[in-house]
Amino acid sequence: MKYILSEKKEGIATLILSLGKVNALNLEMLEEMHKVLEILKDDDEIKAVILTGQGKFFSFGFDIPDFLSLPREVFRQFLDKFTFLYAYIYDYPKATVAALNGHAVAGGCILAMACDYRLMVTGKAKIALNEVTFGASLFAGCIAILKNLVGQRTAEKILFSGAMFSAEEALNMGLIDRVSSEETIVHDAHKVAQEFAARHSPAFSSIKKLVHNIDIPEFGPLERKAIDKFIDIWYSEKTMKNLKQIKIHA
Repeated sequence: MKYILSEKKEGIATLILSLGKVNALNLEMLEEMHKVLEILKDDDEIKAVILTGQGKFFSFGFDIPDFLSLPREVFRQFLDKFTFLYAYIYDYPKATVAALNGHAVAGGCILAMACDYRLMVTGKAKIALNEVTFGASLFAGCIAILKNLVGQRTAEKILFSGAMFSAEEALNMGLIDRVSSEETIVHDAHKVAQEFAARHSPAFSSIKKLVHNIDIPEFGPLERKAIDKFIDIWYSEKTMKNLKQIKIHA
């Protein structure tokens, strides 16, 4: 694998996003992540999965500089894969733990929200759905997941402001479940994953599916409309101008 590093230890698999400085998301990374998750789903020895990032970032979101020149239909392929992947993680039969070792922004935040449990390092790291600040929209599925996590009014605060939140602020809102440190986050994430792994797998999977099916609307038609709108806004003159000013590159 080129962009996803995989480790196994004591029934826990750890997937590490690895792409440049900020672990930006591109199509190849998403395809690799889905492929690894598919393999792990059928691995009876693996009881839980940890998702984290390499270096000082979890993920800063889409690889915007590389996407600026993409034709609409190619960009749509990426969005189709991205929305499929976070829905896939959200419904994954095994427990998933996001160990946010650094910034988790936009698409990175969405992947973290799709997991069953989130730990985040204290300090300079921020978490955000900041799309509104650079003139981009969002997706129906991830907004439904966010509302399930934090409630309607807090979701509106997060989405309408586009603010960047510290681990402590995110914990208070319910966006993450635990604050950790750089020194302990790997150990803490493994401990949480082991607690999940100790539960009866069929029972956990069944309950997880029931809960998510009740609270989250069907992704299909709503998501397709959201993707159409996302693309229209993304390729608008004002948003393109804003995107070109984003300097961070993977």
